[in-house]
Amino acid sequence: MKDIETKDYADLPQSDEKRFGLSVVVPAFNEEGSLGKTIEEIRAVLEATEIPSEIIVVDDGSEDGTRQEALDAGVILEVNPGNLGYGASLKRGINRSQYDYVAILDADSTYPPRYLPEMFALAQNADMVVGDRGGAMNNVPLIRRPAKRVLNGLANFLAERKLNDLNSGLRVMRKSKVLPFFPLLPSGFSFTTTITLCMACTDLRLIYIPIEYRKRVGTSKIRPGHFVNFIILVLRAIMLFNPLRIFLPLGLIFFAVGFAKGVYDITQSNLSETAIFMFLAAIMLWSLGLIADMIARLNLRP
Repeated sequence: MKDIETKDYADLPQSDEKRFGLSVVVPAFNEEGSLGKTIEEIRAVLEATEIPSEIIVVDDGSEDGTRQEALDAGVILEVNPGNLGYGASLKRGINRSQYDYVAILDADSTYPPRYLPEMFALAQNADMVVGDRGGAMNNVPLIRRPAKRVLNGLANFLAERKLNDLNSGLRVMRKSKVLPFFPLLPSGFSFTTTITLCMACTDLRLIYIPIEYRKRVGTSKIRPGHFVNFIILVLRAIMLFNPLRIFLPLGLIFFAVGFAKGVYDITQSNLSETAIFMFLAAIMLWSLGLIADMIARLNLRP
């Protein structure tokens, strides 16, 4: 990683001094053995800078020594009343944070905290900075890679912009830009996917930087069934922000089929019900798309 020029944070206006800084939120569920090491790495990186900071660990109903490791490390500890989910833990931690910028980082040692100062510096001119795992995704099991490609491809198409890494667990965000989306953010693993789509579809400033992605400590909590949930989530988010991106292609498919069938029917001197139905379906889809788009614009206006 390239050297980052140290900023003189003492020169900031005094009125912002109490809020300017970085809160690092670490969700943890049964991460005994890796959480302590992750906290040590984060603290070492932050102490080497002049960035005002805090570390918040949210224990999501762990049944091992995760909570004790957080207590021993002397960080701010929040405890969920049971296993509420990855997203619920992040929302709890972000609500607890005191600084203007929030970083999220997994407790399983996959994301190196050494990128935090660079990401924090970039976040001064962006709304969210995301760690792009890119070629480092070699540590992702082979069985999950096709699903990730399909999910990313669908999200890129529907969001109409390149999203290098849809669900990276390392990112720095402006707290003020994240909070308005809280009612839309789920309690499960799709939190990161949702916040990426929310910001991308509302034209907020997104920056990706390449990062190392290490082999995780412990067992992954992602299950094959989550893929279907991710697909539904992408479609739901696009329906909320850019519904024409779904309705226009669907209507075009029906129109193309109806047109082809209509041309064939004309050669047979017999216009079939199928061709008429396809044309009507296309018109209905486009009309619904326009109505959904108007509703979305009304909801998104200042």
